[in-house]
Amino acid sequence: MNRLEILLCGRPPYLQNTEAEKIILVVKDKLGRKNMQDGTSDGEIPKFDGAAYDKDLVEALERDIVSRNPSVHWDDIADLEEAKKLLREAVVLPMWMPDFFKGIRRPWKGVLMVGPPGTGKTMLAKAVATECGTTFFNVSSSTLTSKYRGESEKLVRLLFEMARFYAPTTIFIDEIDSICSRRGTSDEHEASRRVKSELLIQMDGVGGALENDDPSKMVMVLAATNFPWDIDEALRRRLEKRIYIPLPTAKGRTELLKINLREVELDPDIQLEDIAEKIEGYSGADITNVCRDASLMAMRRRINGLSPEEIRALSKEELQMPVTRGDFELALRKIAKSVSAADLEKYEKWMAEFGSA
Repeated sequence: MNRLEILLCGRPPYLQNTEAEKIILVVKDKLGRKNMQDGTSDGEIPKFDGAAYDKDLVEALERDIVSRNPSVHWDDIADLEEAKKLLREAVVLPMWMPDFFKGIRRPWKGVLMVGPPGTGKTMLAKAVATECGTTFFNVSSSTLTSKYRGESEKLVRLLFEMARFYAPTTIFIDEIDSICSRRGTSDEHEASRRVKSELLIQMDGVGGALENDDPSKMVMVLAATNFPWDIDEALRRRLEKRIYIPLPTAKGRTELLKINLREVELDPDIQLEDIAEKIEGYSGADITNVCRDASLMAMRRRINGLSPEEIRALSKEELQMPVTRGDFELALRKIAKSVSAADLEKYEKWMAEFGSA
């Protein structure tokens, strides 16, 4: 399937087939002309020419192009319905309906996802890229930092040049607070200030409006942070849409348990809803850790007291024993939640002051 035809998959009911197909034909026509100019055939993705940059810098960013289809869908993410709805409206719909998102309705310059660690921010970014059919850059702070003077700002510039070349593109910058913290502090390094300035300049050149109303040229910046209060004010202004990604609800916790335990045999007396009540306040990552630890309990009992030779002689079937309620209770005693009530209060206070969702 052509990467743009993915727009037809999962489209909302109010977007009729003919309208969706019209958008795709326009985008494919634009890309077809681009392919002709680049000397590439339909279906062949042209290669970015990084001759103006150091080869190592280009390769470093090429490694961070996760996929032109990350294959993560909304249904793969438990709960977070409000966040999904907001991301659809902020990022996906402008790709589907470019004629509507003009003027005052123009797309947001950037979107910031705020919330405790382990709540699914990266998964949400990949789902956005999948639904839009865009090239997905998964960029960490370590990717954009270099020990060599002047290289970091070059990496930022190169990132956005590559994003425009491979458009439509979603740039996801995780832990953006670590590369764009508040400027003007006494311990701020000159190199760090230059990187922040370059990122702000590049963000001014993307989002906000589609070039020539062409969805095939859209570059969207999605960012995530666990420490929104550390972000530079100028960057916060450019990340116009700020969305809170909370801890899972009771329903979400039950869904996460089902997802994590789908390949594990459970004892008939286990009620996942009861376990979901006991893990209130746990993040998605915390719940995964609890499920992993509980699923290993039976194996630990089975090999207890055996010699290394006896352990190696065990078959997979001999270790496939049901996970019991007691296994979960023991796992919960060992694994505490990673987000405190004070942390949650801090997030809610920040969103009340700076949120835009």
